[in-house]
Amino acid sequence: MGRDQYGHYTNDEGVEIRTSTDKYGREHIDIYDSCPAENSDHGSIHINYDSDTGKGTIVDTTDGDKETTDTQCYLTTACMRYMSKSFDDNCHELTVLRRFRDKFVSEEDIKHYYEVAPIIVENINKDEKADVIYNYIYDAIVNYCVEQIEQGNYEAAYNRYKNSVLVLEEQFAKPALTDRFVKTLKLKTNNQ
Repeated sequence: MGRDQYGHYTNDEGVEIRTSTDKYGREHIDIYDSCPAENSDHGSIHINYDSDTGKGTIVDTTDGDKETTDTQCYLTTACMRYMSKSFDDNCHELTVLRRFRDKFVSEEDIKHYYEVAPIIVENINKDEKADVIYNYIYDAIVNYCVEQIEQGNYEAAYNRYKNSVLVLEEQFAKPALTDRFVKTLKLKTNNQ
């Protein structure tokens, strides 16, 4: 890998990689299939990450259409990792789960999921067995729920979803949140 005349990293095939931090402190990695300064008809993948919030998105325009993936949803992350070669944010599994969420899951449950899911994802990603965990989530939660939904077993799908949120929260979010509270207490105690 070398640098082109603009100072961006490129490989032998012309793929260009840029990294930057915007004025809000969000980190960006941009990958282009060819130099956008020289080719207006280029595909790209943009990885946007805010280290303060732990939230991010992946925007893929390589096929001409814009697809955005939310990196803080562990169900999406599990699908993304499991189907790494052919992932589509509008894949069958996520489409079924989103339709189910919108029709059958309470607003309180959805709100809770989106509060705890980023913490779960952050801590799974720190685990050396993250791939094994995401494969388990895909098999035991995503696939199971999709099968139940397609068979009209909405209660079974909801129960698996709810129980998985509680188990993953206990295993991955609670220890991290406990650690944050302890650090906050130590900082306040030391400053007084």
